[in-house]
Amino acid sequence: MKSGNMKIRRGVCALAFVFTVAAVLPATTPPAMAQNGLFDIIFGKKQWNRRQKQREMRRQRTERTQRAARPAPRIKGPSVYNYKPDGLKTVDLSPLAKVQAAAALPAQVEEIVAPTAKPISTADVDPKPAVDTVEVASLEPVGATKVDAASAVTDGASETPSSSSPDDVTAATAPVESDGADAGNSSVQPVPSSLTTEDIEAELVKESAFDRSRVYLDGFAIRTLPEVGDAIKAYYKADADFIWVSGDQPNERARTAMKVMAAADEVGLSASDYRVDMPTGNIDAADAESRKRALMQFEMNMSAAALSYVLDATRGRINPNKLSGYHDFKRKEVDLASALENMAVTDGAGDYLRVSNPGNPQFQAIMDELAELRRAEAEDHIEIAEGTFLKVGRSSPEVGKVVAAIRKRGSDALLVEHGLTLVDYDTNGGDLYTQELAEMVRQFQRENDLAPDGIVGKMTIAKLSGMSNETKIDKLVLAMERLRWLPRDLGARHVFINQPAYRATYVEDGKDAISMRAIVGKTSNQTSFFQDEIETVEFNPYWGVPRSIIINEMLPKLRRDPGYLDKLGYELTDRRGRRVSSRNVNWYAVGPKSVPVDVRQPPGRKNALGELKILFPNEHAIYMHDTPTKNLFERDSRAFSHGCVRLHDPRGMAAAVLGKSREHVAQQIAQGRNLAEPVEQKIPVYVSYFTAWPNDDGSVGYFADMYGRDKHLDKAIARTEEVRAGT
Repeated sequence: MKSGNMKIRRGVCALAFVFTVAAVLPATTPPAMAQNGLFDIIFGKKQWNRRQKQREMRRQRTERTQRAARPAPRIKGPSVYNYKPDGLKTVDLSPLAKVQAAAALPAQVEEIVAPTAKPISTADVDPKPAVDTVEVASLEPVGATKVDAASAVTDGASETPSSSSPDDVTAATAPVESDGADAGNSSVQPVPSSLTTEDIEAELVKESAFDRSRVYLDGFAIRTLPEVGDAIKAYYKADADFIWVSGDQPNERARTAMKVMAAADEVGLSASDYRVDMPTGNIDAADAESRKRALMQFEMNMSAAALSYVLDATRGRINPNKLSGYHDFKRKEVDLASALENMAVTDGAGDYLRVSNPGNPQFQAIMDELAELRRAEAEDHIEIAEGTFLKVGRSSPEVGKVVAAIRKRGSDALLVEHGLTLVDYDTNGGDLYTQELAEMVRQFQRENDLAPDGIVGKMTIAKLSGMSNETKIDKLVLAMERLRWLPRDLGARHVFINQPAYRATYVEDGKDAISMRAIVGKTSNQTSFFQDEIETVEFNPYWGVPRSIIINEMLPKLRRDPGYLDKLGYELTDRRGRRVSSRNVNWYAVGPKSVPVDVRQPPGRKNALGELKILFPNEHAIYMHDTPTKNLFERDSRAFSHGCVRLHDPRGMAAAVLGKSREHVAQQIAQGRNLAEPVEQKIPVYVSYFTAWPNDDGSVGYFADMYGRDKHLDKAIARTEEVRAGT
């Protein structure tokens, strides 16, 4: 009982003390501080600090959870644009109707009317008139040598019979020899005032047929590309003559040019873009005015069409840089003024137009293939159901189509080697995909550069089914357009990377010296289409991790585990070049525009670039390199990289571009240290995109449109044709 009373008394005393302290605290003390003070008094300060730390830890955990729940920022790749065609411009040719035929006439007239005369001394002056009036009876027509001043010269001592008529003296009269002290010298006398400036102008310059027809340009306009309009106005401004008209009708030059333009579809262009109607109106005198007007308009339309053809054939109808950010080309400049001048002085204007197209063997092979397909009547296509997937032991009604396709597309060697299998299937038929059929498919896959696994899947079906002629023709036309973006001559020595074919080829002396499988960018990290020059081969390279990979792929992992890069052996340096640990970076403060460190992977077996890389510096950070993931080369579709080109045989390519042996390359790699070797003579490299491309034997291979760029180019061409047609 005493013990209980004692506890009660202590509790009462504690409460009394609490109320006493609360009463003593200042009235301005915040409630929270008062409560904290009371808590410290009652329970002790250590316990209070512990509770505060627990609250802070819970707050930090909550904040980290909320941050982790937010999506990490991303760097977007290049965009595909809504293509806007080159617009046409209405060019008013009326100013050409007012151009003077000969701007140089005043100077010529001044030279004849008031030429510089040799000073004559007073001793030589005869008091009598020096010469009777001389009239110029005739002058040479346009194109002849100008009137010689000497033909109008006389000597003071010469005598002309007073009875002579003016007709007895002509411009052809030779100068009369002087008997004075200045024998052999002559003084030039002014042409008398009876010969007016207008008379001399009319005689010196005989208007061309074009100049006489300039009046018909008044009020006439053409609708064409701006560059074409500028070239036409510059050429016909002065000293011009007809190019496409002779007399009262179109000439042979016009006919040959029109023939080439009418065949524009044969070179992947559209003949409707260059159509010119023949002039109307009768040749008889009754309709002479309308005929002359029609001929002048025909002249202008022909020049516009011919120059448009030259422009399109040389650089292409489409500006590739307006298709997407994955295209990077400096558009070709075409000297249209020179083109018009060249066509004006040659009878082979049609040949001039024809050679404006690319003249390389690849273009010729594609053009020949296009002509062959357009002559073909039957479709070279076997339809195998989409989604068909065959392994040994499975049954499908598509098995018969697979066998039929192999009969059609397999090599003679394949058909001979598997002849018994084909005979057996003809006899028994059925839907079962047997081991024997799989072996036949495996050989077909080897022949078509596919993974020889005997499985009938998407890529094998594409090769078996083939493409319709219509699809092939479209791919050929697009290939011709893309070839116009490249140089006319690719070079006797170059590297050609064709992304849809997943191949990289080293060409020497115009022949494929070495060709290999390649891995290119994923759809989300597409490889760009551009050209450059190979400069360096780097052995045992560092991999400088691009900012896009740091942000898009590494950042989410680093926010969960800041030591992620340290564990993988990557090297991080700050902006001053000092090494830092990935644990010491605030990865939540890192964004697309604020990466405070550089990240690189040192050389080694796990290095993403493998043993070497081949550099052609460009703003896309794309190059060729080795890879430790060799198994991916066995895939049929090989779009796995972040945009760079991985090579199946990097040592072979390095040796080729360096002009050294494989042994030399192996020795450089064996040193184990990072070193770079320059390419002695820079080699063109074309990182290209062709869904139809000729093989070394002249045949044409067709490939899937892996990035969908054919579709966008088709739309761009269609829009261009609509703009030009005015629809």
